[in-house]
Amino acid sequence: MFIDVEQNTDEWFALRLGKVTSSNFSKIMANLGKDFGSPAIEYAQKVALEYVTGDRDESASYKNGYMERGHELEPVAVELYERETFYSVTNGGFNQEESKEPILLGDSPDGNVGEDGCIEIKSVIPNTQWKRIKKGGIDSAYKWQIHGHIWLGDKQWCDFISYCPEMPENKQLHIFRVERDDIIISLMDERLDEFKGVVMEHVELLLN
Repeated sequence: MFIDVEQNTDEWFALRLGKVTSSNFSKIMANLGKDFGSPAIEYAQKVALEYVTGDRDESASYKNGYMERGHELEPVAVELYERETFYSVTNGGFNQEESKEPILLGDSPDGNVGEDGCIEIKSVIPNTQWKRIKKGGIDSAYKWQIHGHIWLGDKQWCDFISYCPEMPENKQLHIFRVERDDIIISLMDERLDEFKGVVMEHVELLLN
């Protein structure tokens, strides 16, 4: 379910509170087929605390230089993307599951493109940009986040946009499209259902 809310506002943070968000899906999908690792368990505890207390984890408000850079450059990357692709990017808002209780899964792409597409932007330093261009794809660290956008946003594709203004003009913007893969989505659905159970176990421990 799409909620048309401006990102990084109080309303948006309130929607994310106590939810498992796509930027953390990689922790959960790690060790697929095995027990959850310590990063996933620690994250489950964090989500459970938010769910019970209604207070956002203080570490969630932490921003480093790279994060600040990303926020500052994102509008520029969107403008360049629109100019290159002739697409119109609209608000990414907030997506959440609507058919399974409790509603614990949430997602915020950097923008939507019509009914079928969305975007994820990463503003990076030259060394990272050059590695991505040579590789010709997305970093494995972002695989599950991208497919989370497609899944929870009910999209057919997501354009991963890597932007670095310090690079030569023809290499500043790197776009790689990820198509919907229902096999991957099925794996995520099963694994995240299991993880939601872990979160709710922690919720029960907190309440009893």
